[in-house]
Amino acid sequence: MGDLASLPVPDDAVDLVTNALALTHVPDLMPAYAEFARVLRPGGDLIISDVHPELVLLGSTVKATGPDGAAQLATTHRHGLGDHLRAALAARFTVIRCEEYPRPAPPTEPLPEPTRDIGEWSIWPWTLLGWDPEASRSAWNNPAITVWHFRLRDHRPDGGTGRNR
Repeated sequence: MGDLASLPVPDDAVDLVTNALALTHVPDLMPAYAEFARVLRPGGDLIISDVHPELVLLGSTVKATGPDGAAQLATTHRHGLGDHLRAALAARFTVIRCEEYPRPAPPTEPLPEPTRDIGEWSIWPWTLLGWDPEASRSAWNNPAITVWHFRLRDHRPDGGTGRNR
């Protein structure tokens, strides 16, 4: 475990960095991408998966019970694909691939009857989808996850020290 802007790893120490479903909780992507570049060897790969920005827009956020038993929400930021791209390019990454999953597919089952059950708070807003099934189906046909594959370029504008901050 470590702070995404200060990983407990030496410069140029690894060939691969992976990060899954964490960057949505970071307010500024630039320091995280710069840190990924610092610990990667030139030519190393970065694989990131994160909550798709459209899913965040629809209300997806981690919900939990705090130490005092009260409901709480994880801080969630909606980073667009361009935000990731700008941060990655600034940190000397090249894009190898970007995919959005799952790929939307037209629904085949009939719409359910509307419900007024708001459900358990810990899985909101998903329990509210039954209030208006037609609107929910329309909004739901979007990707949930974005997966990026980046490669760190060899050229270092800082003279090879790995420190570009």
